[in-house]
Order: sequence, then structure tokens, then C-alpha cells
Amino acid sequence: MRWLSGTRQEILSELDKEKYTRKADDQQIEAATKEIIDNVVSSGDRALFEYSRKFDQTELDELEISQDAINQAYQQLEDSVKTALEKAKENIISYHKKQKQYDFMDSEKSGVIRGQLVRPLERVGVYVPGGTAAYPSSVLMNVLPAKIAGVDEVIMVTPPSPEGVPSIILAAAKIAGVDRVFQVGGAQAIAALAYGTATIPKVDKIVGPGNIYVATAKKQVFGTVGIDMIAGPSEIGVLADAQADPAFIAADLLSQAEHDVLARTFLVTDSKRLAEEVEREIAEQLITLPRKEIAERSIVDHSWIILASSTTDMFDIMNEIAPEHLEVQMEDPMSRLHDIRNAGSIFLGAYTSEPVGDYLSGTNHVLPTSGTAKFYSPLGVYDFVKYSQVSYYTKEALAEVQADIALLARKEGLEAHARAVEYRFKEEDK
Repeated sequence: MRWLSGTRQEILSELDKEKYTRKADDQQIEAATKEIIDNVVSSGDRALFEYSRKFDQTELDELEISQDAINQAYQQLEDSVKTALEKAKENIISYHKKQKQYDFMDSEKSGVIRGQLVRPLERVGVYVPGGTAAYPSSVLMNVLPAKIAGVDEVIMVTPPSPEGVPSIILAAAKIAGVDRVFQVGGAQAIAALAYGTATIPKVDKIVGPGNIYVATAKKQVFGTVGIDMIAGPSEIGVLADAQADPAFIAADLLSQAEHDVLARTFLVTDSKRLAEEVEREIAEQLITLPRKEIAERSIVDHSWIILASSTTDMFDIMNEIAPEHLEVQMEDPMSRLHDIRNAGSIFLGAYTSEPVGDYLSGTNHVLPTSGTAKFYSPLGVYDFVKYSQVSYYTKEALAEVQADIALLARKEGLEAHARAVEYRFKEEDK
């Protein structure tokens, strides 16, 4: 891990120089992604089959996975895993139900009614990554808020493989209530969801994490469809004082480092002793970690130990980092909650390890990364609804304000706007 110390401004200045940048050539990725999207738009399903052969080394007979196959995967799932997924589902639902918003109408002035309608999206696409690991938890996290919002149809896409889509992913889709599942991944899956093919229906919004090609494709189709966010590699920040347990901190930092060689981890503390002990613990825990190679590269290339001179500086620095996951392993962590301005998901206390949120607490683990927690929020029910405003004026109510409307319209040079109100009173004016 790299070390940083000094004044708050010196540390922040150094972090600015070292902010995450993708190693790949962005222009080449943009061009390759656009070519894939254009090919799917022009060739539809044929392009999807071709890309499955090319990128996934998989010869598919069908793009859609049948309900029989999904049911069979569920039946074959170990009872203990079913129980854990059902428990996670229950907690996700109980948490996200509290995010629901409702219509309102007001009539504060005579003859005037104003309101807001909250309407669910009709069809949503959920991308579930494949690759080095299977993520049934991501199925629940993306699908259940959409179901709570009242989305009519949830379409899931996930990459194929010669061995087939992992049974646990299909079982999670059944548990979450996915309506249709397609075995297609990468930028081509995003294109299919955005524009539709003969087999895969066009959706209104695409959510879910993926690799750089998936993220780039989401960016390129935005505007044709909605998207949740552009997600980067996973990251965790830990705020810790001298009383924190270095073994706990090391384990939590590694829990994110094992995701991706580009994953970022930050320990911000005012205790040099703790920092040194954490570094030793990381070295020891890495030895037996199954994904050691991935985690070690993340720790060496994209991880920081930051020594701050005060508690205030610790929080200022972490707020500037704006991490995806933020742990506060300090004395009386609840009292520090008001000091946090920017974080995707916050974990308070030594026994609220970040994986608690990944799997079972019910909070969402689809989170803003790369500092975007300054302006993005975790995935929630609010991502699957849209809002319409409602206005109603009686003739008498409009008469009271027609002069004000016309005045403001003419100040903006919009004569037709002014006349649109005045014409309704033309006979009275005569």
C-alpha cells in the first residue's frame, strides 16, 4: 500500500494527481463499443449469436432461458443457499419499501389544484455480470427495488458460457421475480436492451454493473433509454482511530481488493501504529486468500494508507474521496454520522463489516463509485419510477394571475405565451 501524510491540503492535492483513470485506451473502447451497438441495431439477434461465439466462446441455440430451466435451477439449489437468499430478499424488501413515494394533490388557493403523479417504468433491463464470479446478490439488489416500484416487466441479461449460466443466478432470478432471462452479455446485451431485437424487447431503463465495455455501452445508449449510473471498479474507505482492530480493517480492505485488480481501498487514520499493524495484517491475510493475485495487485497499485493530523482532517479527506463503501471504525461511530457528507453506503462500528451490506442488511449494494457519491445515490425504488406534474386552474383563478403570466412571458420575448393566456379573456376585455 502507498502511504500519504502531511497537511489536509497536501494529502488532497496528492490524491487529485492519483485519481482513478482507466488503463485501457478510452477512445479505442468507445469506438469498439459503438461498432458493437451499431451491429446489434442493424443485425439484431444474428449479431448477438455472433458475439456469443466471439467473446464468450459459446454456441447458443436460444437467447432466452426457459422458465423450465429457471425452475429446475431453483429446485436444485441447496436448501441452505435458498434460505440465505430468501432472508436477504426479506431484508431488501423491508428496507426498500420505505423508499416508496406517493402521489399528492394540494388546493392551497381557491380554484387551483396542483399535484404530482408517481408512475413506475413499464419495462426495465437488469444486467448481471458474469466472468470471474457469480453474483446472485446483484440479482436481488437490482430486481427487488424495481418490483417494489411496480415495474410491469423486468428483463434480465447475463453472459453465457460453455457451461451455461450459473444455476445460482437463475435461482436468484426466480426468487427475485424476474420475468424473462436472456443469456447475452457485454456491450451487445446493452444494445439489445436499448434498441430491441426480434427476441429481446426494448426497455425503458438499464441498471446493473458490468465491465468497462458494459459501462461504455450504457453511456452511449443513454438518452435512448435511462441508466442508473456509470460504475467503475469497487472501492472502500475506512476511517479508524487508535482503538480499532487492525485485523478487522485488513479483512475489510481485502474484501474489496479481491473484486478487481483496479479496486481501490483507503485507510484514513490519525494513528501510525494502527496503520502499520493493518499493513502487516494485510500481508498475512493475503497468504491464504484464494483470489490472492487479484487482491494483491489492487493493494499494490490502487490502495492507500493516509495519516491525517486530526479527526477533522480524517473526515475532510474521506469526504473528498467520496467512497462507494465507507466504514467508520472509531469510538462512538454513531456520533460521527453528521460528519459524513459523501459516501455511497455507510457502515458504522467494528461489527458492521462491508459484506453485511453486500448480502444481508437489506441496504443496496449497487452504489456510486470513483467519487461520484458526491452527486449520485445508491440504487433504490426511486430509480424505477418517474414523476408527472399536474395543474388545474378554474377560469376565475387564471383571471387573477393572467397579467403576471403575460408580463413575464413578454419579458422573455415570448409573445405567443402571453397571448395563450390573454385569448381566454378576449371577450371580457371587449
